[in-house]
Amino acid sequence: MNALLKIILLSIILGIALPSCINDDITDSPSATLTFSTDTVSFGAIFTDLTTPTARLQVFNRNSKGVNISSIGFKDPATPFRLNVDGVSGQTFSDIEIRGNDSIYIFLECFIDANKILEPFRVSDQLEFVTNGVTQDVEVEAWAWNVTRLNAVTVAEDMTLTAMRPYVIFDTLRIEPGATLNIEPGAWLLFHDKAAMEVKGTLSAIGNPDNFIRMSGDRLDDILPDVAYDQLAGQWGGIDIAPESFGNRMEYVNMRSTVSGLRVDSCGDLSKNKLTLVNSWLHNSQGNVLSSKYAAVDAYGCCFSEAAASVVSLTGGKHNFVQCTIANAYLFSSFNAPNLYLSHCMPDDSEDNGHPLMVANFENGIVWGDIGSPLYPGDLIGSNVFMLNMLFKATGTDDENFINCVWNEDPLFYTIREDYYFDYRLQPESPAFGRGNPAYLTPECLYDMDGLYRLADGMPALGAYAD
Repeated sequence: MNALLKIILLSIILGIALPSCINDDITDSPSATLTFSTDTVSFGAIFTDLTTPTARLQVFNRNSKGVNISSIGFKDPATPFRLNVDGVSGQTFSDIEIRGNDSIYIFLECFIDANKILEPFRVSDQLEFVTNGVTQDVEVEAWAWNVTRLNAVTVAEDMTLTAMRPYVIFDTLRIEPGATLNIEPGAWLLFHDKAAMEVKGTLSAIGNPDNFIRMSGDRLDDILPDVAYDQLAGQWGGIDIAPESFGNRMEYVNMRSTVSGLRVDSCGDLSKNKLTLVNSWLHNSQGNVLSSKYAAVDAYGCCFSEAAASVVSLTGGKHNFVQCTIANAYLFSSFNAPNLYLSHCMPDDSEDNGHPLMVANFENGIVWGDIGSPLYPGDLIGSNVFMLNMLFKATGTDDENFINCVWNEDPLFYTIREDYYFDYRLQPESPAFGRGNPAYLTPECLYDMDGLYRLADGMPALGAYAD
């Protein structure tokens, strides 16, 4: 009987204690609320008729005991946002438990139908959580763009791209011989993965200081918190200008995040201008930002930056680079390639291909990088390449090819490589101020990319920016 009594008493104790223990693990106190990784989940700019990349929200239970979320769902039943809670998709969820001092992840997507609105428009909803009778909400928003999709388009006759809507380009946009693609100020061309532009006719992309033409990849989300996916090079192929193409012009263009930048193929005909670049920023390439072979290419007031190879690579040809910055703060490689690479320019170049050696002037510019050497070759004596009023990240002295140059004085850009911040304007203490020669200024570069007059203080600063 004593043994039986002990078993009965133990059963009674366990019967009382176990439910009590389980109930104690989940609190029903209204004060046991949730906290969130953010109060607003923003998709940023997205395209209509296309499912967005996934956004993430972390939901924390900071209490020592578990909580039961009685419901999770959007306030608007017709919401364009979609939910996935701990790996399960659905519109609403109930009885979701979070243990004490633990968290769960909620994944969100967005799909918005196309409409006729021209400007980006905001869509939003409130994601509501009800816990122990207390309602909390997180704002979810997106800025939707209606876009024009160009899928493997061939431009066989003159065509104009406007600023009315962004263009998303799939495959290759080809400009055929005899046709001109005109791109108006403010136009935005977004290239899908592996998309590119091939120019056999003529490209005329003319923006202005208030309305740059943008050419970039079509990923608009962040790869890391506060770091845009667009800062990762290789988002799209780039632009190829074919041997038969001449008279191309790009003004006030921001072209970035390519596989191999702007490539000018060999033509050998220096009697006609191949490409003129004015007040444009070409940056962030897995190869060169600009490469040219045996062509006549001129650049005025341009900034070339961030490349995994030489930023600018020129082979032979005829060039004028005036008021240009060539700089490298590329994030994803460590190497010593020269920022400016010149080939087929020296008398002893042995290549016998019938093309004359390079003829080039580089005036009032800067060649400086956080990585890479500044220039190859470092000795230009005997060539027809001249560096006039240039600032270099190198110790050197002037000679018959390097004239009035500034040696190894930091231009003091605002760029901070480790913070993913790239700005090649000059800090007030920069030694580049007042070191340029006004005689080198042409009408194309009297004003910089920001519309600032280069002679406001009498003598121009070196590089792409007047300030």
